[in-house]
Amino acid sequence: MAFAPPAAQVNRFGPTPASVPRMRFPPSFLDEIRARLPVSDVVGRRVKLRKQGREFAGLSPFNPEKTPSFFVNDQKGFYHCFSSGKHGDVFDFLMETEGLPFGEAVERLAAMAGLPLPEVTPEARVREARRRTLHDVLDLAAAHFEAGLQARAGAKARGYLSDRGLGAPAQTRFRIGYAAAERFGLKEALGKAGVGVADMVEAGLLVAGDDIPVPYDRFRDRVMFPITDLKGRVVGFGGRALEKDAQAKYLNSPETPLFHKGGLLYNGFSARAAVHSGARLIAVEGYMDVIAMAGAGFEGAVAPLGTALTEDQLQLLWRMADEPVLLFDGDKAGRRAAFRAIDVALPHLKPGKSLAFGTLPDGQDPDDLIRRSGREAMEAVLARTEPLAAMLWVRETEGASLETPERRAALEARIADIVAMIGDESVRRHYRQDLAERFKRLLAPAASGAWSAARRPQGRGRGPAPPPPLAPRGGDIGRSSAVRGSASSLPRNEALLLFCLINHPWLLEESGEEIAALPFENAEAAGLCRTLVEAHLDGEIGGEVGAEAVVLPEAVEDIRRRVAVLANPRMDWPAYPDTNAQDVRLWWRQRAALHLKAYTLSRELREAERHMGDDPSEANFAWLRDVRERLSAIEGTEALVEGFGAASGRSSARSL
Repeated sequence: MAFAPPAAQVNRFGPTPASVPRMRFPPSFLDEIRARLPVSDVVGRRVKLRKQGREFAGLSPFNPEKTPSFFVNDQKGFYHCFSSGKHGDVFDFLMETEGLPFGEAVERLAAMAGLPLPEVTPEARVREARRRTLHDVLDLAAAHFEAGLQARAGAKARGYLSDRGLGAPAQTRFRIGYAAAERFGLKEALGKAGVGVADMVEAGLLVAGDDIPVPYDRFRDRVMFPITDLKGRVVGFGGRALEKDAQAKYLNSPETPLFHKGGLLYNGFSARAAVHSGARLIAVEGYMDVIAMAGAGFEGAVAPLGTALTEDQLQLLWRMADEPVLLFDGDKAGRRAAFRAIDVALPHLKPGKSLAFGTLPDGQDPDDLIRRSGREAMEAVLARTEPLAAMLWVRETEGASLETPERRAALEARIADIVAMIGDESVRRHYRQDLAERFKRLLAPAASGAWSAARRPQGRGRGPAPPPPLAPRGGDIGRSSAVRGSASSLPRNEALLLFCLINHPWLLEESGEEIAALPFENAEAAGLCRTLVEAHLDGEIGGEVGAEAVVLPEAVEDIRRRVAVLANPRMDWPAYPDTNAQDVRLWWRQRAALHLKAYTLSRELREAERHMGDDPSEANFAWLRDVRERLSAIEGTEALVEGFGAASGRSSARSL
């Protein structure tokens, strides 16, 4: 069975995925490896091959199968798997089956072929030798910290780890250590082992500078977490302070020739092997989360190093799995981190390459959840992950006000700008279609004419049409009953306004435009208001015809019943029937004005909280405090209307 890889994948060096960087090694050197190592020899170490004509056949190493669909052609130097569509040369095979980066695949195959790696420039040789020296220095430091944890001085650190549920097995597996409080403890220990001060400084272990006469230990009185590269070599450390008044709770190594914080993942080396054995790749926020996840059996857990997810870290994730899960803490900071990750990922999305998002219970991180509720609780969280497109939609519609055509147009334009960030044309097209469908469904209740038939009063000879479900507005997605269940809250002031409209539909004739523009936090309340406005426009209520005569869809009827429950006959009497129109007007204007102020301030509060989270400056704190004070003043207001109640035979009245 002759085959050839797709033409788009072929270049003069063989079929090479476009994303794989191969410029570090000369093409002649790669060709020499191909010439010395038949593909069948390399593949045959992993796949049982059978000669079939000019080719070899075997079961696919990528998919389970009973009939061979995997073929190797030594003459052409390629393999091809018909069940998965994967194809390539010896380098691609090691990268695909063992998850190796290209450079490591070349080094291994060169050793198999008996070829020394090509010489590089003298400067590069010096840098490489220097890197090997620093690796040795950092490994010695890790061993020193490990010994420190088990020494008498490490008792406090062992106690902390025990309180966090990390016993000896976890400590050994992750090489957790302790940096003593002494100013020169590590410096003296490594010095006795023959390590020079310059090496310790370059490895990021000592603090040095022109204004520092004697370099001293960077990490002191901290639990130490070694950080490795994808080859398992120690390249830096993260230190967790044990004293509450420490300047930084977590302290990482500085940027060094080996340590680049934005290009590494904690536990990346072990996770890569686990993922290639079938584990799920899950990115969490911190070291303790990774260790807790791994201890619970989620071996593919990794974490950025105290920063938001970077482009380099995203590429590392995608080298391990096509759709890694981002599992951030269940608080506002975690939510912001997830939203920022969307912007990082969008320009780099490719067919089959995306992200999934897990949502933890509010206020909990993975470590909390596993220690309190066990592995099953985490399994339940991971079973409810959302694709990137769904999380993007939530981000863009959360808190959005869509009551006017201009606001809806603004959302549509914003979504178009976001989709334009996607680099791949095919993915961009599918995102455009997906988000357009979501936008259409979001606005469907307002545009649908089905409700008019459903609201027809009985007795006109037409039965109600099947009611469409009430869809939440963009700002209510997180608060709608579809998300929160039957316990979704209905603000009392919104209920009172609707209760008054039901009992006094003539207000729609006098102030229909203002009422139609009223914003509502609760999606069902917004739906009921919309229904009443449309019924008035259709001539079904108003004047002598009361809203109680309208047959409502069951979902709307339910909210009408709940609205009535929240009214208090003693305090809210103007909203009830048989109240003089003049008193109703005064009460309505007061309530509507207070509602608009509170709604506007609530949105400003969310914006102030968002700014405070991103930049906890004194100015942002002052803004947040001011908004809270203004909102509190409105919520506590008992506005008096002079002469209120006189037309209805009451000498005075007060409205909450």
